[in-house]
Amino acid sequence: MASPPSRFRLARPAIARAVAVAALVSAAPLPSHEPGLPRFFDGHPDLNGVWQAIGTAHWNLEDHAAAPGHPDLGAIGAVPPGQGVVVGGEIPYAAAAREQQEANFKDRMTADPEAKCFLPGVPRATYLPYPFQIIQGDSKIMIVYGFAEANRTIHMDKEDPEPPPIDSWMGRSHGRWDGDTLVVVAEGFNGQAWLDRAGNYASAALRVEERYTPLGRNALQYEATLTDPTVFVRPWTIRMPLYRRLEPNVRVLEFKCVEFAEDLMYGHLRRRPTR
Repeated sequence: MASPPSRFRLARPAIARAVAVAALVSAAPLPSHEPGLPRFFDGHPDLNGVWQAIGTAHWNLEDHAAAPGHPDLGAIGAVPPGQGVVVGGEIPYAAAAREQQEANFKDRMTADPEAKCFLPGVPRATYLPYPFQIIQGDSKIMIVYGFAEANRTIHMDKEDPEPPPIDSWMGRSHGRWDGDTLVVVAEGFNGQAWLDRAGNYASAALRVEERYTPLGRNALQYEATLTDPTVFVRPWTIRMPLYRRLEPNVRVLEFKCVEFAEDLMYGHLRRRPTR
């Protein structure tokens, strides 16, 4: 069964309603060549700007009810309830992998790579609760994230994509256009990143295919299909909207979080251990 534990999951009627709504949304046709859609000089949609996901996917990609966090933090550290973004409702883990995810959830307060200020990986970087910026060129597209100064380059000029030279937190990304949709394939991960704060995870064999489809001037439909035969029994997809930040002079601010993780990671090495 999906984690968090059963006492924290949504009731079955709530899940059924959420799945029904998701089915209606996913069945809605996406606009193609919408009049007035900003265009880059090469005719493709202009995705330049600062974007952000709104929702609870960073807490848990699956349906989840409210859950307690660290007791010293009260409601501030609690997990808010949320509807999942997994198409079909549940991540198709292999049995042993689901057990590992549940173990991750129990240790999430200290084991989550986010708590240690490690790079978030793909696709997690997209739906962290912070804005990110797309900087679009004709041969390269760069995405800059605030958390841990993460960034990635999407190579648009490789007809025969090069294999990743080394495994890394953010992997290597190659892109192409499918009509008005930016399609990005990312792989070459180190297998250490989690997918959310609930302990959902993948291995170094992960391959992510992302799709960024304009829904208008100020919204994108984001989809990511994850394939990892060592963890999941089949490929699966998440789907959520991304919204353009419209504040004047909006910018992505660097969240340099290393100093905030030092005590968690190295407090036991102090002369007088703090942990």
